[in-house]
Amino acid sequence: MLDAGAIKRSLKGGGLRCTPQRYAVMAFLMEYHGHPTAAEIYKAVNLVDPRSSRATTYNNLRDLVRAGLVREVAVEGRAARFDAKGIRHHHFICDRCGNVEDLAWFDVPRPASRTLGKRVLRECELIFRGLCTKCAPRRASR
Repeated sequence: MLDAGAIKRSLKGGGLRCTPQRYAVMAFLMEYHGHPTAAEIYKAVNLVDPRSSRATTYNNLRDLVRAGLVREVAVEGRAARFDAKGIRHHHFICDRCGNVEDLAWFDVPRPASRTLGKRVLRECELIFRGLCTKCAPRRASR
């Protein structure tokens, strides 16, 4: 069960106003057990609130990503996917079907500052690529 107050506080903490459409996008992402595309989010939010336009949904996603409340997972050659899970984690992307799975977080050594030059490292996320269990070829049983 979602805590409406928690969503409102997270939006405020991210410097965003809590509009009905933005709340609906955030609530959907927090309840969803996967990594939906912007089109899937729009479709779901629009069922709840038909006043929510495609442009409003996409703009809210952009604002939520910029505020650090939602992560955009780029899937090469496919639509980006979105994730609002508060716990840090990595991702596995299937090269065949495009499915995105969460992987448990583990610490990744940060590069030495001298190798970064004047860049500022905010965070580090690993994306593993390969074939998911559904797409991997099954070994012939002997």
